[in-house]
Amino acid sequence: MRILYISPENTVGTLSLWKKAHEQRGNQCDFITLYQTRHDYDPGYCLNLPLISANAKYLKYRQHYYQLQKGAEGQLQEKEGYPPVWEPNSKMEELYFCFRDWLWHFKIEKVIKQLDLFSYDIYHIEWGLGLYRDGRFVEELARRGKHIACGYHGQDLRNRGVIKVIDQVSQLNVTGELDLMEKHPDIKYLFLPFDTEQFKPNTEVSEKIKICHSPTNRYFKGSDKIIPVCEQLAREEEIEFVLIENVPITEAIKMKQSCDILIDQVGNRGGWGYGMNSVEALAMGLVCVTELIPKYADFIPDHPFVNVTAETLYFTLKNLVKDKQLIRKHKQLSRDWVVQYHDLRNTAKVLYKYYEELKWL
Repeated sequence: MRILYISPENTVGTLSLWKKAHEQRGNQCDFITLYQTRHDYDPGYCLNLPLISANAKYLKYRQHYYQLQKGAEGQLQEKEGYPPVWEPNSKMEELYFCFRDWLWHFKIEKVIKQLDLFSYDIYHIEWGLGLYRDGRFVEELARRGKHIACGYHGQDLRNRGVIKVIDQVSQLNVTGELDLMEKHPDIKYLFLPFDTEQFKPNTEVSEKIKICHSPTNRYFKGSDKIIPVCEQLAREEEIEFVLIENVPITEAIKMKQSCDILIDQVGNRGGWGYGMNSVEALAMGLVCVTELIPKYADFIPDHPFVNVTAETLYFTLKNLVKDKQLIRKHKQLSRDWVVQYHDLRNTAKVLYKYYEELKWL
């Protein structure tokens, strides 16, 4: 069986993990990205298309545009709908995407022929986007009777909305974000895959406890609440605070591995609970501190997380750093839990169960 993933970028390396999981089951898996990620993850076959980028300047200009169209929150404003549906905010925006699709088609159509992209059996359309904003490639897949799955990861469904023509032909929708389960009438949960074997966990506690925070986006992670608390604790207790930000992924991993506690997020601005940042830390054997709303805590009742809010973060951390035995216990729980739920072999079992239910196998 041949499986193709199409994604704007390989944001946190997940595409590489799915490729490995599928190949371990004896299937061929490839992935195509539209542009380079900001980090060192494998881009697969990267189209390097114009007028789209992970560059900070591009993202800043895009946010300014959406602030003009939608108000202060800009592209961070949540859309209504079940599911929310993307529509251009203005005639100018509609013309922009029409022009971009036209410009892109010169390269995309060559690649479709060059790589024989219609020859796969299953297509995973990450972010629910495909190769064109108007959905023409995915529509053609449907006409050819191909199996189509869409993967949603947060802002794509929460703030942008589904691309209607793609949503209409998608036979399987999956997400690792629990809040998105309430934004689409036909979507299944799938834990984020992770290769837990790549890290040897350290369940010992440093003599001087190290707490880290590693935001990819300070707004979404509630860093404005987290950083001052950690800096205050570093002044009051015998601990070290490590802010991991804007460094190469290899350096970020090394810094994280040297720590005992990771604070993921508070405020649930970018989704509920936790993401790949925590999954990676759990595999390393770190204690993960994050905010889990009651619904999420009930969904994963055996979780190892230290549950906090912005208001309880200071006192929870203060009590935690005084109890090394408790830290050690959480470290072991972290590793055991992430292997059970997030190891790529176990997440692949769930995905292939979905395939079987649809008679794709």
